[in-house]
Amino acid sequence: MGVMTVPEVEAQAVPDGAFLLDVRENDEWRAGHAPTAVHIPLGELQVRAGEVPPDAPVYVICRSGGRSAHAAAWLNHVGRDAINVGGGMQAWGSAGLPMVSESGRDPFVA
Repeated sequence: MGVMTVPEVEAQAVPDGAFLLDVRENDEWRAGHAPTAVHIPLGELQVRAGEVPPDAPVYVICRSGGRSAHAAAWLNHVGRDAINVGGGMQAWGSAGLPMVSESGRDPFVA
């Protein structure tokens, strides 16, 4: 089997009300995430796939787009309609899209 291509959109193109799945690790999630995102770390996705809606497009995001591309490819393989968010949360933040942080700090400032 060749390299699987995954549909991809820019952060600004994620529709309002879409199911946004954040596959980053817990510390990254706490630092800052989209207000409506659902958090399932990549390592837990296979056992928690039942939490992903089977009948709606799923927009998958990580920090920069790599892990989410793997997650989207796997979700598509198991029958979901998954789209990677290119550039991840870095692009999301750069586009000025809404973000919430559990630490109260800017998520991308050390």
